[in-house]
This record gives sequence, structure tokens and C-alpha cells, in this order.
Amino acid sequence: MPTIRFSPAGRPSARRLRAALAAAALAVTAGTATLTAATLAATAAAPAPAYANPHTYGQDVSGYEADHDWINSRAQFGFIKATEGLDWVDSSFPRHWRELDKKGIVRGVYHYGHPSNDPIAEADHFLRVVNAQPGKPGDILVLDLETADGQSVQRVNAWARKWLEYVTAKTGVRPMFYSGWNFADKYGRGLGDYPLWVAHYSRNPGDITPPADWKSWAIHQYTDSPIDQNVSALSPVELRALGRR
Repeated sequence: MPTIRFSPAGRPSARRLRAALAAAALAVTAGTATLTAATLAATAAAPAPAYANPHTYGQDVSGYEADHDWINSRAQFGFIKATEGLDWVDSSFPRHWRELDKKGIVRGVYHYGHPSNDPIAEADHFLRVVNAQPGKPGDILVLDLETADGQSVQRVNAWARKWLEYVTAKTGVRPMFYSGWNFADKYGRGLGDYPLWVAHYSRNPGDITPPADWKSWAIHQYTDSPIDQNVSALSPVELRALGRR
């Protein structure tokens, strides 16, 4: 399941290839040789769910979508990458953070974790970068955990628990936990008290059951084409209640 996000080593190009193929197919169907740059920009800025859905719609981005147009986006919530590992910072984070504030929708920020490192050091790095930007009530903090870094199930689980508990103690709010469905089912036992954001691309928006011992899910990331798209089982007001006070 292609849930790997942008990292210093680079992100797989499959997402961009899918977007290009989709654009080409659309051109053939319409009998048009090419799509204008304006059309492509509009498509990337405001992709809609594949069909009418009762859930709250949102998007998430990283440095690969540094110029994403949040103002014209249909999203009711937006999540952005801030940090990874012990010292990496996404240079697009401040710009996305400001644009989401202008739009006035629910916003969240995530850290991509590496269980081969010290979880407290990674958590401190994340909080330093996030706290350097203006915050507001309702901002959601997220641990993005998608790799075991060669560690055992027990070690990865303990690492996640320590990171989440530390950020909770520092901020007074439980962070959200993001992962692919299979990874969360294997490594996420005992983390059911933390709100779940789960990626599952083979399911329609919102048509999932929670993995491991979670009783419910907060956000379902159902595709990464042309950008990461999500639905939430919660209203915008309920989502903000998961964020900082």
C-alpha cells in the first residue's frame, strides 16, 4: 500500500505517474490533444471525492506540493508535514501553515517517525519546529509512523507509545496516530486511546473498519491521486476538539 511520504531520500514517483496517466486518459476521452496548464492547476488545487460522500473532506501535503492552492481547495481540513527524524524540516511547512490559517479550516501537522532513533529527541524536534510558528486552538498534532526501521514489533510499539505519551505530556493534548492499515494493525496494539488517521487505498472513502484494537477511526486517507485525499467521520467542530486548547 503506497503510504510512504516524502523523506530526505525522496518519495516514490508512482503518484505523479498516476496523475499524468489520468490526465492523458481524460484528454483522449474528450477528444482533446492537450490539457491547458490552467486546467491541470485547477485539478490539483481542488480534487473532489470520487462520489458523493457524507463525511468531512480533507487533504494532506508535504514538500512535494509546496505550492498547493489551499484557498481554492474544497478541503474542510488540511494536514501538512513539518518534520522527520531527528533534524529534518519540511521547508514548505511555514507557507502551508499560513495558508491554512487564512482559509480558516481545521489544520494539523505531522512528524514522520523513525523507530531507530530516540523517540524523545524526535518529539522535541517536532515540537520545536511547530512551536516556532503561530498556533491556535484546534491545531492537531500527528505522529506519522510507516516504517519499522528494522526494529521488532515490540520495539516499534514501545517507541510510538513513548513519542505519543511525551507529546501529550508537553502539550496537554493526545496526538493523532497516522499509518497504513496493515502497519497499524501489526504495530499499533494498545494505542487505541489515540485518534486514528489510517490509510487504506483499496476502500471507498469511509468504507473501512479500524485496525488493531482501535474502536473507531477519525480520518481515512483513501487515495494519493492527484494528491492525498481524506474523509473524516467527524465534523470540523469535532476535529478541532482533538487539537490544542
